Parts: sequence; structure tokens; C-alpha cells
Amino acid sequence: MRALSKPETMRKHSVSIRGHRTSITLENAFMDALRQMAGERGIAVAALIADIDGAQETPGNLSSAIRVAVLDWALNTDRRLSDVTETSERQDPM
Repeated sequence: MRALSKPETMRKHSVSIRGHRTSITLENAFMDALRQMAGERGIAVAALIADIDGAQETPGNLSSAIRVAVLDWALNTDRRLSDVTETSERQDPM
């Protein structure tokens, strides 16, 4: 089990994307969320990063693209949870 670290601490991570080694710099909170996102999809973190990289309309800063993807995932996860809660409350009024 990994030791807990400060979520705002930035760390550099090496990753291989389609056979090309590169590095990304992310805050621990974003890296943790990226791992959760990959786990939810049942894919490796490197595969998820490759997907995010491939989805960029204009190739640019990969670390920024990852942050945006994680934020979008987190907001949609929150929205999905709200939808499930609202649906179950409508079906089971107490």
C-alpha cells in the first residue's frame, strides 16, 4: 500500500505512449484520479494516457490534457451519481 502524500504535490511520471517514452508532471490528486479512471475503464494507466493523447485535437501539453480529461471524468461521475440518487429517491419515496 502506498503512503499517503499531499494531493497538491507535483511529481514527474515516466510513461510509454505507443512505444515512445515521455514524461508528464501531475499533482498527486490528478494522478490518483487518473488511476481510478483507468481502473473504472479496466485499462492500464498508460493506455488511458495514450487515449487522452490521441483525442487531443491539437497536440499540445499532455499534462494539461490529462488534467482536463480527469476533471471531465470527475464532473461526469458526480453527475451520474446524482442521477442515480434522484432516480432511486423517485422510485422509493419514504
